[in-house]
Order: sequence, then C-alpha cells, then structure tokens
Amino acid sequence: MTDQPKQGLARGLTNYGDRDFSIYLRRSFASSMGYSQEVLKKPIVGIANSFSGFNSCHRHFPELLEAVKRGVLLGGGLPVEFPTISLGEVYLSPTSLKFRNLMSMDTEEMIRAQPMDAVVLMGGCDKTVPAQLMGAASADLPAVQLVAGPMMTSRHGEERLGACTDCRRFWGKYRANEVSAQEINQIEGRLATTAGTCAVMGTASTMACIAETLGMSLPGTAAIPAVHADRLRAGEASGLAAARMISNPIRPSQIITAKSVENAMRVLLALGGSTNAVIHLTAVAGRLGIPVSLERLNALSDTTPVLVNLKPAGSDYMEDFFHAGGMGAVLRELKPLLHLDTISVTGETLGDRLEVDPGYVDHRIISRASEPLEPQGGLVALFGNLAPRGAILKRAAADKNLFEKEGRAVVFNSLEDLANRVDDPDLEITADDFMVLQNAGPKSASGMPEAGYLPIPRKLSETGVKDMVRISDARMSGTAFGTIVLHIAPESAAGGPLALVRTGDRIRLSVEEKRIELLVDDAELERRRAAWQPGIVPPEERRGYDRLYATEVLQADEGCDFGFLQPVVGHAGSAKEAEK
Repeated sequence: MTDQPKQGLARGLTNYGDRDFSIYLRRSFASSMGYSQEVLKKPIVGIANSFSGFNSCHRHFPELLEAVKRGVLLGGGLPVEFPTISLGEVYLSPTSLKFRNLMSMDTEEMIRAQPMDAVVLMGGCDKTVPAQLMGAASADLPAVQLVAGPMMTSRHGEERLGACTDCRRFWGKYRANEVSAQEINQIEGRLATTAGTCAVMGTASTMACIAETLGMSLPGTAAIPAVHADRLRAGEASGLAAARMISNPIRPSQIITAKSVENAMRVLLALGGSTNAVIHLTAVAGRLGIPVSLERLNALSDTTPVLVNLKPAGSDYMEDFFHAGGMGAVLRELKPLLHLDTISVTGETLGDRLEVDPGYVDHRIISRASEPLEPQGGLVALFGNLAPRGAILKRAAADKNLFEKEGRAVVFNSLEDLANRVDDPDLEITADDFMVLQNAGPKSASGMPEAGYLPIPRKLSETGVKDMVRISDARMSGTAFGTIVLHIAPESAAGGPLALVRTGDRIRLSVEEKRIELLVDDAELERRRAAWQPGIVPPEERRGYDRLYATEVLQADEGCDFGFLQPVVGHAGSAKEAEK
C-alpha cells in the first residue's frame, strides 16, 4: 500500500491496524452485493438519499434516484446510495429546524466516513437542503445538490391552489367564518396533490434557488417541477456532473465563497424569498467561516429590486416561474449587481453562464430590473432596543400601511398561552395593537417553530381584520404573509429584551428607519431584568439530542447552528484526510 490518495473502495479504510487487510476485507464484503472485480475498481459517487415515508415532498425520490445512478454510470463512476435523516416539515415535533443540525451532522459524517469520491445530495423539503449544504460544506468533498422540485398546482372551483400560501389564506377565511367546515375539508384535499415541495416561493423553493445561485446545483435545475420529465433529466445530469468532478475536483469551499454568498443574498431579496433563508444561508456560510451580516443584508436590500411575482409576495406559482425562465432569467436581470467570477459545480463561471442566450422570458412573472415589482428587496433587518442583534421583516409580503406605526403590546408568554387566549372573547385587543409572542426562539422548549405567523384573534378576523403587527423570536413559514417581525435576537429564553415586554407597553416600528423600539425607560427595563427568571427546562435536566441542542444552539443572527460545527482555525479539513 502507498500513501497516495486513493479512490473508490480504497478511500478512508476501516482501521484494523493492517491497511492491506482492510481493503481485502472491504472488497470481500462488497463482492457479496454482486459487484464484479472491474466494477469494484471504479471511483464511487455516493448518493445521499433523504427519502422517507414521513416526507411527502420526497415521495418521487425512488424514480429520481434511478436517474442519478444512470448519470453516474455514464460518467464512469459507481453509484452507491446511502440513507440519511429526512426532515418532513409538517411531520416533526416540535419543529423541523431543531433537527436541521442533526441532519447536517449525519450528512457530513456519512460523507466523511464512507468511501466515496464525490456525492449527490438528494433533498428538497425546507430544512433538508440547508442541512445537506451545511454537511457537504464541512466535509468538503465534491458535491452536487439535487433538489426535489416544486409540486404542481391543483384547483378548487375556478381557483388555482398550491401549498402552502393558499393553505393559510383559506384557513384565515375559515377562522373568519368566510368558509364553511364542509368547504375547508374539500380544500384540504386539493392543496397538495403531487410529489414535490410547496408550490410557491416558500422556504424549499427559496433554498433551491439559493443552492443554484451559490453554484452547488446545476444551472437551470432549481425550479423544475417534481413531476416534470426534466426533473429526471436533471437527476441524470447531476449524477454525471458528480462523476466528472472525481478527476477534476471542485470542492464546496471553492464554490461557497464570500462572493457567491453575497450573490445568494441578492437573489433572496429579488425573489421576495423566505425569511428562513436568512438563517439557513448564515448557517451554510458559517460552516466555511464566512460571516453573513444583517447590516450588509440591509445595504444589499436597498439596491436590490423585487423581480419575481410569486406567492406569498405576488400572485403566481413555481411552475409559472419555471416556464417563465427560472433562475437564469432572474440572474440576468441582476447581472450588474452580481459577482460574475464565482464558479459552479460545472467549473463554469457565473459570467460565462449568463452569456448564453436565455431563450423565452415571461416578464409578467419575472420583471425587468428596469420595471421591478418593488424597488427594494423583499426582506429587511430591523434593529433597536427590542432587537439589539437584529430581527427580520418580509416587507414584500406585508401591509405597507403598518410599516410606520406605534402600538400597544399584547403579550403572550408562550405558545401555550397564545393557544389558550388568542380566541378568548374577553381578550383586550384591537387591530392597532401589536401582538407579541415570547419564548419561541431557538433555546426555548419549542425550538424556534414557524409560530411567528400568530393567528389574528377570531373576534378581530370576524370583523374583517386581515393583518396586524406581530412580533416574536420565532420563525414563520416561507409561504406565509403579513406584517410580522421575526427572529428577534437575542431571544427571550436567553434573557433578550423581548423577555421584558409587558402588555400595555408601547412599541414603535419603522421600516423606513429599520428600527423596532420598546418605548419603556431604561430604569424600568433594568428593574424587570433583575426580576426575570428563565422559563425553560435547564439543559442539564434534558437528555440526548434535546440536551445537545439546548446547550449548543446559537442565536438566529448566527444561523442557529452549533458553534462546535463551525471551522476551527488551523484545522486542515477532513475530506483530504479521508483520501489517504
């Protein structure tokens, strides 16, 4: 045996104290799967498959997997599928974000521990793509992200339906007694009718677009519907691209750079994309030591127009975006604002990609930069004494009439308190009040769920109130809409200023000034701080992953990653070590 880097089954040998015995034993067991000796000499492309019966977004993965394998074989590699944790957004308790870091660890460690020369990452549902990108960035082995693709729309009467903005819209109507119980049951069965991720520019679609912008997915693959034949062709092409990177390695650390991350931030703003993407992009970039500043987000937002007319910020769906020109059309409109020397998994620069004839572009769906839907980006970060480290507002999906407003706080101190009181007829609340939810951040028992979309109290919704200012340290679904201030950092469970708000306090919101202020004098806040007690179970009284999460999770402005998963200065990285 030599000390030269190895390929295929000779990579990362199990340690028995005898390297020749290790490869002998490994090849012996691999032979039991029916591989010929010639096949066992080939380089290996691992396929991280997040298929699960608890993830309906991924139900087409068995067919997509075969297309990936076909592409790997065309490229001269041996495709070897391996399973990882799968995160089905609506199937996990208390929230999928809590398990994103666990999936990233699973992905990273299985890439590192198993003998593969490159990897295709099959994901799609909200937290699966960021988890896979985080894991791949840390492992730093050549990797291609292949997303599930969005589902197709359905119909209810003459109206198009698509999960999940329409889910929320009709549920709001049901709560306001505008839709009957019989009709809401009919709608329930018509909102999600095909494989794939949500049909709007929610978190899954936003992260698919970000993966393509970063260069981790093949150009033109983010928006292909899950059930379209082009999705299978994208699978084949992704497998082929991964196989080709074995002889010409391009690592995630070469693709995910400060420049490509800034391009992704621009795209997020132009899409009017999910607020969750700020957390995820911060976490992905953080795995390579690249900071994502909310102040920089604001600077980019001031000069980045909203171009994409998709729900929840607009009126159309992902299948329309695909046929309108997809990410290629968006990137061409943003071209003067982008770093064009970034590279993708193909080795091609972004500038070279954008030199190709774009073909047909439907500017009803993807606006020209000279005629944007909005002149400024879809997201804005807010700062002030209520959010010293920042908060996020999706202004593209909010009511502009509420952007400059002062209101009285109506405080709910937990999700349970919200559920118990929000529809109480005796709740003292008006449409001009600010709803405030505490103890819903990353260190809380709820693990930062998508609960920031606080329901309008029934007694107000029945009078026609559609939106109110709502403030929390929680998240909201990328499919949601409204004037909702999220991700307040530091969170209330960690003793942040949000924990000190009391019903009756005055709060001032100014989107123009990018400020969120609690109008209570410092002396009173100090008095409240001295009396504050954390209302959470201490980490030492928890067990397993719940204990790890409570102890190690970072705040929203740091991506809610674990600090120990971020790079250690001077560490050379494990992917190259595994080659030996």
